[in-house]
Amino acid sequence: MIVLDIFFIVLYSLIVSVIGNFILLDLSTIWLLLLIFAFMYINAIPKNPLSFLKIRSPKLRNTACGTSLLKIFLLSVTIDSVIAILGMFGKLTEYGIPSFGDEKGTWIRTIIIIIVIENIVFWNGIIRIYLTASQLGFRFRLIGALCGMIPVVHLVVLGIMIYIADKEVRVENEKIILNDSRADQKICACKYPLLMVHGVFFRDFRYLNYWGRIPEQLMKNGATVFYGNQQSAASVERCGQELAARIKEICEQTGCGKVNVIAHSKGGLDTRMAIAKYGAGPYVASVTTINTPHRGCEFADYLLSKIGEKHQTRVAHMYEAALRKLGDPSPSFLEAVNDLTSTSCARLNEEMPDPEGIYCQSVGSKLNHAYSGRFPLNFSTFLVHHFDGPNDGLVGAKSFCWGKDYQFLISKGRRGISHGDMIDLNRENFDGFDVREFFVQLVAGLKNKGF
Repeated sequence: MIVLDIFFIVLYSLIVSVIGNFILLDLSTIWLLLLIFAFMYINAIPKNPLSFLKIRSPKLRNTACGTSLLKIFLLSVTIDSVIAILGMFGKLTEYGIPSFGDEKGTWIRTIIIIIVIENIVFWNGIIRIYLTASQLGFRFRLIGALCGMIPVVHLVVLGIMIYIADKEVRVENEKIILNDSRADQKICACKYPLLMVHGVFFRDFRYLNYWGRIPEQLMKNGATVFYGNQQSAASVERCGQELAARIKEICEQTGCGKVNVIAHSKGGLDTRMAIAKYGAGPYVASVTTINTPHRGCEFADYLLSKIGEKHQTRVAHMYEAALRKLGDPSPSFLEAVNDLTSTSCARLNEEMPDPEGIYCQSVGSKLNHAYSGRFPLNFSTFLVHHFDGPNDGLVGAKSFCWGKDYQFLISKGRRGISHGDMIDLNRENFDGFDVREFFVQLVAGLKNKGF
């Protein structure tokens, strides 16, 4: 298939180049009309038809067409440049193509036509991937725009963008095929629905999901998903009380009896508090904590000890004003941060013993290099490491383990897996870890255990 794809790219590139040089080649009208028709087809479906039909999503087909057009552009521009250079020096006269010196007007018209033709191909391709390639993100879209007029650099950037978009088509199409192949199995259709509980300084929004693409993937495989909806910045005790009410509400409204809780970061502490102090235990079948600081963050202790009360209050007021606008009724920045210190977590662990009759497990991860994390994790990784050792950019690895079973995720390569990667915060595909499939298998494991 790859050989066939290359063949079509080369064939289409030759067609584009021939059309651009039709004056020099002295083509007959019938041939020119056929090539123009072929050019229109190329701009509509610039892809090997067999590969095109194997792509399951219209969006991905558009992305694939965009990358193919850009490859055609790069190759046809190269062919046009070679013809122009050889023609300038009269090296093509033996093939019936006049030299630049003999037919200056003909060459100028040809160059104008080539510029128009290549621009059509390029803009058709670049607009397609700008509109459809999610993995380019804002960063590469901006880099592409800024570097578009810088010689050589623009070609390197274009090559990177083509690679990213091509990889997205392959990864996402494989995921669609995988989900279709197991759709009847409903491997995530647990006995009890899932309650996904967010961490600190975030809320559950309808159109901006805290968990990225994970819930959609779980639902495609049979899961029923609810969200915690507790405040984003409040003490563990207050959030635990809100979460307990939410758990009981879901059970009463649906008649499901219990829920399987999957909680990220501080959400894991909130969940434990809901069970230990606010009566949520009878309504919870299992608890899975994701990168939760069960033993707190020593870095947080140090930071709070070094920042004066006046500065703490100023920062807190700024955050709380923003959080109120986002929906928190009574946020408390300092309550939330203080409950993440190792000192507070030691106290909380005494108040929140491991619950009986509930299956509890935990997951943690490690960010291998600071530069591979997104801001602000690329800034905090080294600082956290000084106090907490290996970490995910925010929480030390020694703080993750809790419950009956524990998984510590380490990916191969230089990147690693950050605190944000574990909830698909950046909706980013990267080698070594597929967070969506990890959660599918995690929930499938809960189903197999009878939850």
